[in-house]
Amino acid sequence: MTDRTIVVMEGDQTGQELLDEALRVLEPSVIRVPLNFVRFDLSLEKRRETDNQIVRDAAVALREHGLGIKAATITPEKAGDAGSPNAILREEIDGKVILRVGRRLPGIRPVGGMYAPVAVVRMAVDDAYGAQEWREGAEGEEMAYRTEKISRATCHAVAEFAFRYAKKTGAKVFGGPKFTVSPVYEGMFKEELDAAAKRYPRVRYEPQLIDATYALLLVRAGEALVIPALNRDGDCLSDLVLQMFGSIAGSESLILSFDQDFNVKTVIAEAPHGTAPSLFKKNIANPLAMILAGAALLSYVGSQDAERASRAIYESALEAIYDGVATSDLGGSASTSDYTDEVINRVTRKLEVWGTLG
Repeated sequence: MTDRTIVVMEGDQTGQELLDEALRVLEPSVIRVPLNFVRFDLSLEKRRETDNQIVRDAAVALREHGLGIKAATITPEKAGDAGSPNAILREEIDGKVILRVGRRLPGIRPVGGMYAPVAVVRMAVDDAYGAQEWREGAEGEEMAYRTEKISRATCHAVAEFAFRYAKKTGAKVFGGPKFTVSPVYEGMFKEELDAAAKRYPRVRYEPQLIDATYALLLVRAGEALVIPALNRDGDCLSDLVLQMFGSIAGSESLILSFDQDFNVKTVIAEAPHGTAPSLFKKNIANPLAMILAGAALLSYVGSQDAERASRAIYESALEAIYDGVATSDLGGSASTSDYTDEVINRVTRKLEVWGTLG
């Protein structure tokens, strides 16, 4: 990509506060990369006011520019309300994959001694999300039903990306769906994974049922893994993986759409967590995931200065934690803004030093 316009999708409560922190880091004066920002207010109030037209407008801008960063938003529970903007965005940009990478945080003890990265490559659409649901029968004998769907195209995209990502990172493709119980529905996904394994014979492939995948995570601590998953399986699995490395706020989340050659066409970077209303206005929430989301987004700009800035942010964010500058969820005492200030200082210093070295 060569477009340097980033679509900023504002959100609710702590989600918006953390987006503001990430945007402080992405200031052109900090990262030395000229960027343009186009803003859309996706707060619950605005989505209700516009009947979600604001979300569709943001999606149009995403298709045009290809790069977006999004705050966490409130999804109301009541049927017929504004619903989830994520679902609309994924459909509108033809998002196929959600990528979340659990990685070791310096100085933080992971669960089970895990230290090699674990990437969860999850379906971005369909499956249990957006399924039709209904109930029949009287109380006491009431039955609940749900119809779900997945497509061959989405299965193919997830499998292809998983193997490409594993090839790029030197990891093993591990896990898979419960195709023994669901040979028609989940079996379609397994077929695409097996076909991708044949296209990439040099990528290690160890298929497992999803329940075995959960169990075996604790004994694969030293092996880099890429785990392809159905939408709901991947939702649960990615939360577990990130928490095993110390915090659900320890990594960015990317929604990806592709062109016909499976090159990334559109990317939305966000934090994997929600709006954390109990932390709102307290200046104690961890901004790491949102800051890393900004760093990840820069890696898709397609220029050397953006790549350099991306690396500077990743290194600065993790080095700060190594030096003990961290929020309370990671055992530190830094406030939200204090941690961001530290990252900005380190990015500025790092880019200045790298500049003098040529």
